[in-house]
Amino acid sequence: MSIKNKVVIITGASSGIGRATAELIAQNGAKVVLGARRESRLREIVDHINSNGGQATYAVTDVTKPDDVKKLVDKAKEEFGGIDVIFNNAGIMPTSPMSALHIDEWNAMIDINLKGVLNGIAAVMPDFTEQKHGQIITTSSVAGIKSFPGAGVYGATKFAVRNIMEVLRTESAQEGTNIRTTSLYPAAINTELLATITDKDAEKGMKQLYDAVGIDPSAIARVVNFAIDQPDEVNVNEFTIYPTKQA
Repeated sequence: MSIKNKVVIITGASSGIGRATAELIAQNGAKVVLGARRESRLREIVDHINSNGGQATYAVTDVTKPDDVKKLVDKAKEEFGGIDVIFNNAGIMPTSPMSALHIDEWNAMIDINLKGVLNGIAAVMPDFTEQKHGQIITTSSVAGIKSFPGAGVYGATKFAVRNIMEVLRTESAQEGTNIRTTSLYPAAINTELLATITDKDAEKGMKQLYDAVGIDPSAIARVVNFAIDQPDEVNVNEFTIYPTKQA
């Protein structure tokens, strides 16, 4: 497998898609470096991976802080000698109607979902440019390719991520740096995202949808594993992942 021995950083790694991905790719031979804010969760996941024959380490990371993300990259280089992939997965989804004016939540989504991705890109770009290889994977959303009522600002951050990733792919090809990019557009995946919704009506509607059709985050982990496992000359750059039951 091409994934074997690759050093992979994952943000938002303490639960959901991040955790599922870390456990799967470590099982397949990747060396994983986990970042999130909850240290107890990170320690638990790393201990589980290492006790099952994998290789993992972590650093407490707030993706809104560029220095934290830079330290996460430094941790990867110190522990495993380099970095091959970053998976920008951290995100929140406090959906609500625009008229509800949850302005603090708008700003938090911009800081985590958008600026957090930019901080991840900035942290790895010097190394990837110098070594002329690397892969940047980012979790967008189906709300990054379609507009949904209640997801005005959330969707705006995810549309922005889509644009950033496509421009990054194009620029890398032009500059000859061989940086692969992969954007993920998940639909109803059962993670902790619903816990970030404070608007009661929005929460009720989303919970009904996810209870009806939501699928396990391991579905996304398998897609990430597939993207990393492609040979260096192959860039699979976009995946939309729906539950089969979701209309």
